[in-house]
Amino acid sequence: MAASLCLLPMQGRAQEVSSPTPKLLTRAHPSSYVLGPGDQLTIRVVDLEEYSDKNVRVGPDGDLDLPLIGPVQAAGATIESFKQDLATRLSKYIDSPKVSISLMASQSGKISVVGEVNAPGVRDLSGPTTLIEAISGSGGVKTDAGSTVIVTRSIKNGTLPIDGSKLDDSGQFSTVSLSLDGLLSLKNPSDNFTLRPGDIVSIPKASIIYVVGDVHRPGGFPLPARSTMSVIKAIALAEGLTSNNASRSARILRPNPTGEGKPTEIPVNVQAILAGKANDPSLLAEDILYIPHSTAEAGAKRAAEIALQVATGVLIYR
Repeated sequence: MAASLCLLPMQGRAQEVSSPTPKLLTRAHPSSYVLGPGDQLTIRVVDLEEYSDKNVRVGPDGDLDLPLIGPVQAAGATIESFKQDLATRLSKYIDSPKVSISLMASQSGKISVVGEVNAPGVRDLSGPTTLIEAISGSGGVKTDAGSTVIVTRSIKNGTLPIDGSKLDDSGQFSTVSLSLDGLLSLKNPSDNFTLRPGDIVSIPKASIIYVVGDVHRPGGFPLPARSTMSVIKAIALAEGLTSNNASRSARILRPNPTGEGKPTEIPVNVQAILAGKANDPSLLAEDILYIPHSTAEAGAKRAAEIALQVATGVLIYR
């Protein structure tokens, strides 16, 4: 049974953000688009007069009332699978029906784009929308966005069509975590898949490291593209050491992975690192690099005070 699908191209790209709730437009091929209530279709079947560019709209109950067939459930089916269903049903009236379906307008779908984008919120889908177009239509990413993008889909809408996706602990959602840089550079074009109604796109905030003590600009600094940062780079972001520092007695305070108990203290001789006599260690997310003053009290006591400041929000995120 032969059936061919001719789909009109969607016009336009994701709109530039000019309002908090922009419409999303796309040129993505719509054969995998999931139909829903309110979607408007044009159906054509070669040599079948009843389907000469038949314009129909999916009803609130998800049905289409079609000539020769009657009510047909359309909501929840992709355009491709619905086309095949129609071809099967119409084979009673014509041999090898050649069916074409054009998605003229979509009113059924919404997605959520949340986290570190400039215009987070719920978005209407005006036809098939790729992951990059959804992010672009939400104003793009903020400067303090992290290095990943997470997509979540209810399994009632199918699983995510990408390697690395998995079910959550409840078994009700398919999720995947992708490299944001890799996605936006199209390093792997298959990462830029078409979203379905109900999908949630989340871009977490970048992890933070803290530099405190005798530096010119103490505070928190993001790790936007990698999971570590060198001590020297962290000091540079803090605009360097003051003149009264005791950098050879610096410490890294590393939180306990369980979130309980005291942080681990790691001695760091910054003076030796700057002189090229010691390796430059890496800071991990939530690490605190403490540079003591030359007349500071015992390092452990002062370091504990700094840790308390960070925990209680005294330090300002930069």
